[in-house]
Amino acid sequence: MINRVIMDVTLFVTRRGVEEAKKLINDYNSGKLKVEPEKLWHAKKIIDSTIHPDTGEPVFLPFRMSCFVPTNLVVVAGMLMPNPSIKSIIFWQWANQSINVAINYSNANKTTEMSLKETAIAYVAAVTTSCGLAVGLTQSVPRLKFLNLAARQILVRLVPFVAVASAGTVNVYLMRWKEIRDGIDVYDENGNTLGKSQIAGKSAVGQVAISRVLTNFPVLTIPPLALSLLEKTRWLKRNPRLSTPINFGLIALSLTTALPLAIAAFPQSAVIDPLKLESRFWDLKNEKGENLRKVFFNKGL
Repeated sequence: MINRVIMDVTLFVTRRGVEEAKKLINDYNSGKLKVEPEKLWHAKKIIDSTIHPDTGEPVFLPFRMSCFVPTNLVVVAGMLMPNPSIKSIIFWQWANQSINVAINYSNANKTTEMSLKETAIAYVAAVTTSCGLAVGLTQSVPRLKFLNLAARQILVRLVPFVAVASAGTVNVYLMRWKEIRDGIDVYDENGNTLGKSQIAGKSAVGQVAISRVLTNFPVLTIPPLALSLLEKTRWLKRNPRLSTPINFGLIALSLTTALPLAIAAFPQSAVIDPLKLESRFWDLKNEKGENLRKVFFNKGL
């Protein structure tokens, strides 16, 4: 069991380890080497979690999806602190959207690149949106006098999710708008480029935006609601110092559980019927002269 756990850890694989994984897969595909299935799958996990499919280069470690949990853990905990000040709200929303920009940029489809200026504009817009929503909602919820105190307290705890989900969606679209405008490359089953499709670009960005909301929903709703219930128990009232470690534990568990499910909802290598793309893709043929029935594109993560 210990060996199996070690084999499944790919986060801290060195550059040499990545190159060895590439060589093993290439040797297997060319028939030069017979490999045990467990080693082959481990090599594939290393490549999938480390290498960007468009550039063939490793994604910077903190912004890999395999590093999503440790990268976001402290920031999410900061956003969920009870009774935050305006300065605290702005700081943690800025930190969160800064990380989101880096993750979205690092894992986007790279067949349509953004310039440094375009990235900077998208970053400023995303951070402004996030901070504006978070501050506005935090100040407006307590003024809802028609709700009782308990209801207002619950809504205040849900403000981070609404702000992050809204701003996160804006963030994805701002960071990847060129994929919608200019399109992204689509491929046949052999990896041959068939051209750029705006429809595929819209689909890729939309799927990523939905997956971000699916990730944020349990992470930013379950821990605060669960903690609000636990705080009413005698046990936690007697041990208030345990609130912080319990909160961290709930956040870590939610992140670890939600992320794989959200990513799995839309595979990175997306498949689409050519008839759902622009008309120039409708009559494409494969090597046998038959109409292509499916094409592929990298939706990003």
